[in-house]
Amino acid sequence: MHDHDASRRRFLLRSGGALSLGALGGALPALAAPALIAAESARPTLPSGLQFGDVGDGRATVWARADRAARLWVEVGDEDGFRRALRLRGPLATAASDFTARLDLPLPPGPMRRVRVAFEDARSGVRSDWCEGRLRPAPAGPLAHARPVRFVWGGDVAGQGWGINPEIGGMRIFEAMRQRDPDFFLHSGDTIYADGPIAAEATAEDGRVWRNLVAEGVHKVAETLDEYRGRYRYNLLDDHLRRFAAQVPQIWQWDDHEVVNNWSPGKDLAADPRYTVKDIDVLVRRARQAFLEYSPQRRGHDPDGRRTRIERVVRYGPLLDVFVLDMRSYRGSNSDNLQTAPGADSAFLGRRQLRELADNLRRSRAVWKIVAADMPLGLQVPDGADAQGRPRWEAVANGDPGLPRGRELEFAELLRAIRGVDNVVWLTADVHYCAAHHYDPARAAFQEFSPFWEFVAGPLNAGSFGPNALDATFGPQVVFQKAPPHPNASPLAGFQFFGEVNIDPDSRALSVDLRDLDGRSVFAKTLAAA
Repeated sequence: MHDHDASRRRFLLRSGGALSLGALGGALPALAAPALIAAESARPTLPSGLQFGDVGDGRATVWARADRAARLWVEVGDEDGFRRALRLRGPLATAASDFTARLDLPLPPGPMRRVRVAFEDARSGVRSDWCEGRLRPAPAGPLAHARPVRFVWGGDVAGQGWGINPEIGGMRIFEAMRQRDPDFFLHSGDTIYADGPIAAEATAEDGRVWRNLVAEGVHKVAETLDEYRGRYRYNLLDDHLRRFAAQVPQIWQWDDHEVVNNWSPGKDLAADPRYTVKDIDVLVRRARQAFLEYSPQRRGHDPDGRRTRIERVVRYGPLLDVFVLDMRSYRGSNSDNLQTAPGADSAFLGRRQLRELADNLRRSRAVWKIVAADMPLGLQVPDGADAQGRPRWEAVANGDPGLPRGRELEFAELLRAIRGVDNVVWLTADVHYCAAHHYDPARAAFQEFSPFWEFVAGPLNAGSFGPNALDATFGPQVVFQKAPPHPNASPLAGFQFFGEVNIDPDSRALSVDLRDLDGRSVFAKTLAAA
């Protein structure tokens, strides 16, 4: 038995008197069943299932999508069903949001809740069938310190033309993650591949034929708002992904492929014949709208409540805070990344995000602080060459092992600012292989920081690549890595990886496993809490 599973059983035995749903609100009669005389075509449907997001602080977000203009209804029950359910009236889903809708749920501590959603036709009032999921609240209350925490992470879904292959069961890695029974899933970016067409067939290793499920619009790169939306709709055609999303709350961040490969403000599409829309800013606006429509995250993270930030802090009880970064929205153009002073051209996180991240890490009272980065800190991620023939860089590292330059300047400032903050761990994806890196000032050109670990996972259903070279500026060392023998290995080759984190409430130790397509651990590391 895994230590985490034993701890979870001990916690559930100790917390048998959880707050009942009756304390949330009076029992309400169930919505009227759909009229039997109504034609099936008159009833709304939920073609994409439901998702949960940003669980923590006594609440969670539920997301669903209708096939027409319809009102969202949500019921929160318990293990005995929905007889005393809390019923909530949600927003109207309209074409303006591609018929997606979300609602914040009050979610006091306790065991797993049953949650179901339905849509009521905006014109006829006819209701859809219920779509049901299960949701575990975040730890809170007097027993919160006694509850173990388990979550999984990874990124890179349906990339390089490797889409949903029904012949192998679809996106099997989502079922492997679901079987681990995690409290939540940290999606580290590349949630879609808007720039990667999905054809009916592709040639994989040894001449094998990979056969994709195809859908309208995925045969070309996404340019219109509906084409970007279509990539999210496509992923949610997968049975494993929908089953996973109905059970495991998600924390999403984005990276480049939600828009176009290696995008930054200076992205030039003039010579790319696939694109009729050449203005990167137009594509970013459309892509961001589609991402926020389909991400199950809570809306409105700015103080004025008008703009939803992708960067945010998700507090998951006394053992864990998750610091979600946005490494796309505030960056300068990709360049040779060798600027000697900070400025707009060397920006990556941006001044406000950098300042708030440092402040929040210093103020955190959680035992463990997870920095969720959509790109790795020390791995070299190239982006071709600039007009002068100099190497251009996509991530933080610049291939120069000396003192920080370019985007490294922001991270030197951050690492200096949080020096002495205990139990900080970085999790990332992006490079399509798995790895464990240890950063130590004793090996580094820049030495004003405390040692830390960075763990890399992915891809989840995309081509496998790597390994990438490390940049020595912050003193990283490869402790483990596993990558394919050739680039763009299909999921058939088996080099698909997700990460798993377990926090033991008794020892407060954090354990990391890097797991393969079948859920087997290929690397494990346990970190003691300071």
